[in-house]
Amino acid sequence: MTQPRLFLHVQDTELATQLLQSAAVRRFVVVRSSDTAPWSEQLMQQPCDLAFIQADQHSEADYQRLTASKLLAEIDFILVSDGHPDPVLDKLMRGGAGYHFRRPLDIACILDTLQDFYQQLSSSRQPAKANTSALDQFGLLVGSSRAMLKLYRTLRKVAVTEANVLIAGESGAGKELVANTLHLASYRAEQPFVAINCGALSPELVDSELFGHTKGAFTGALRDHQGVFAQAEGGTLFLDEVTEMPPEQQVKLLRVLESGEYRPVGSDKVQQANVRIVAATNRDPQQAITEGVLREDLYFRLAQFPVQVPPLRDRGDDICGLALHFLAYRNAQEQQQKQLAADTLALIASHNWPGNVRELKHAIERAYILADSLIQPEHLLLDSPTDSTAEHCLTEVPCGLPLDQLEKAAILNTLEQNAGNKTDTARQLGISVKTLYNKLDKYQQTEP
Repeated sequence: MTQPRLFLHVQDTELATQLLQSAAVRRFVVVRSSDTAPWSEQLMQQPCDLAFIQADQHSEADYQRLTASKLLAEIDFILVSDGHPDPVLDKLMRGGAGYHFRRPLDIACILDTLQDFYQQLSSSRQPAKANTSALDQFGLLVGSSRAMLKLYRTLRKVAVTEANVLIAGESGAGKELVANTLHLASYRAEQPFVAINCGALSPELVDSELFGHTKGAFTGALRDHQGVFAQAEGGTLFLDEVTEMPPEQQVKLLRVLESGEYRPVGSDKVQQANVRIVAATNRDPQQAITEGVLREDLYFRLAQFPVQVPPLRDRGDDICGLALHFLAYRNAQEQQQKQLAADTLALIASHNWPGNVRELKHAIERAYILADSLIQPEHLLLDSPTDSTAEHCLTEVPCGLPLDQLEKAAILNTLEQNAGNKTDTARQLGISVKTLYNKLDKYQQTEP
C-alpha cells in the first residue's frame, strides 16, 4: 500500500519542527516546499493528497493557479493564518479548501485533524482483491473520486425535478449511464426510458423517428409507427449526440419543447408530449453554438440544468479502481481469479485514456481473454501514441530549435487548431488539462 503524500509549506520554524516530529505527520510521505517558487506552483508539480499551508499572506496568483489546475477541488487543504483579514484566503475557503486554523493554534487539534485525514486516505488506498470492487456506486455510475461524488450529489438533487438536463462530456465518459441514473432516481422511474442517437438518424426519417407516422404517410409506410416521444410517454427521452441533429430538425424539436405538442407524420391529430428530456453531447455546447451546429434557443431549452461528466483522466484513483472493478465482475462471471500485475496497474494509472471508461473497459476485456492468471502490461494492447501523423510532423520540425520553443509551438498551434478547446488540446498532446493550464500560465507570464 502506498503512503499518502503531504505537501508542507510552513514559514514558522517552530511550527514546522512540531509537525515534523509528530507521529501524525511521520505517517505521510512529506513533500516540503522551497523558496524557489510560490508554494501553489510547487504544489501543482507534486502529486500530493493533502496540503498544509501556513503563510502570512496569500496572493491572487495562488488562488488562480489552484482553481485553474482544479487542485482546489481535488485535494484537501489545512490552512493556518494569523487571523488578519485576507480576501484570497476567504476565496480559498469558499472554493472548498477544507480547514482553516487561526493563531493561537491548538496543536493537538491540528494533529488530530492530520490523523483523521491519514486514516481516510489510507482506507481508500487498500489494495482491492480480484474478486471484489472497492468503488462507491450511485445508480448505474461507479466511482469514488471527488469528481464522481460531486456528480452523484448533483444528480440526486436534479433527478427529482422536471428540469430538462443537458449532459456534456467526452466520448466514452458515461453520458448514457448518467442519463439512465437520472431516470432511475426520478419520479418517472417506473415509466419507460427511451434513448435515441440523433447523429445516426437519416434526415429523411427524423420526423418519423421522433414523432411517428401513420400508415400510408409516405412511400414504404406500411403501418402506423410510434415515434420516441410516444414510446417514452410518462418517462424519460434521452437524445444522445443532440448537436448532430440537422438544424431544420432542431427547429421542430424546439417547437415541441416550447408547446409540449407534436403531430405524427401524415396525421391531423395533435399529440400532447409527457416526457422528461435528457440530452447529451460530446462537444462543448458553447463552441457548438458558435460553430452553428446547435441552435442557441434549443440549447437554453435543453440545458435548464447542465451537467458535466468528468473525463477518466481527471478521476484520480478511480482509474485503477475501475480496472479492478471490471476485473472483479469478469472473474465472477467466469469463476476465475485472474490478477493485474503491479506493472499493469502502473501502466493503467499513467495512460491518458482518450476513450475514457469505455476504452478502459475494452482494454480489460481484451487483456482478460489474452492472459492466463496474471494480466501483464502487454495484454492491454494499448494504442501507441505514435502514428503516421506524428511521423509526418517529425519531418517538419526544424533542427536546432530549443526544446522549450518546440513545446510552446506545439501547444499553441494545437490550441489554435482546436479553437481554444483546452480539453481536446490536452488529449491530443497526451497531457492532462492541469498540465496544459500550467504551461499556458507560464507562457503568459513570460510574454513581454
